[in-house]
Amino acid sequence: MKFDVISIFPEVITPYVEASILGRAQKKKQINIRAHNLRDFTTDKHHSVDDTPYGGGAGMVMKVEPFERAVKKVKKRFKKTHVIVTAASGKTFTQADAKRLAKYDQLIFLCGRYEGIDHRVTEHIADEALSIGNYVLTGGELPAMVMIDAIARMVPGVIEAESLEMESHNEEGTLEYPQYTKPEEYKGWKVPKILLSGDHKKIKEWRDSESS
Repeated sequence: MKFDVISIFPEVITPYVEASILGRAQKKKQINIRAHNLRDFTTDKHHSVDDTPYGGGAGMVMKVEPFERAVKKVKKRFKKTHVIVTAASGKTFTQADAKRLAKYDQLIFLCGRYEGIDHRVTEHIADEALSIGNYVLTGGELPAMVMIDAIARMVPGVIEAESLEMESHNEEGTLEYPQYTKPEEYKGWKVPKILLSGDHKKIKEWRDSESS
């Protein structure tokens, strides 16, 4: 599966996606993640990606043209490609979205900055706008990385299947039961006795009751 991130700060993407599980998955060629500099798709000598908003108002708005050129350039000849704008006004991203989006061959993330992106990008270039919560960040890079992390885990082979089945939000709204490891007691804080019993039926019942 291929992920492409279009941003004016591509250097913040690469270190994270090359580490840990995402890094290993890329080395195994299970996924491929690339960050692209939006300024490379401008045509003026200043490499301008923003301008003043029509109708007035504070701040600058990111221009439509560089995003269109960037998407055309990075879009590969896959059967299933999907373009996502990261926007605070978008639909809130969920685990169900992670599973849905993992079925695509290529995902392209468009990261906004300043006062946002010209809405024509959302209307005519992107397939949907997604948010990671009801708050505003300085840019769309963190939301893109959050979504890539969640989606990549759904790609077969990236995470052990058993781990995926037992974790939080496997069923929408359900949280995983508490987990413990050695030592059995630390500073008087004890592991629940049921987990030490060896009775797998009772342990499963306890875990089911502790899931919410």
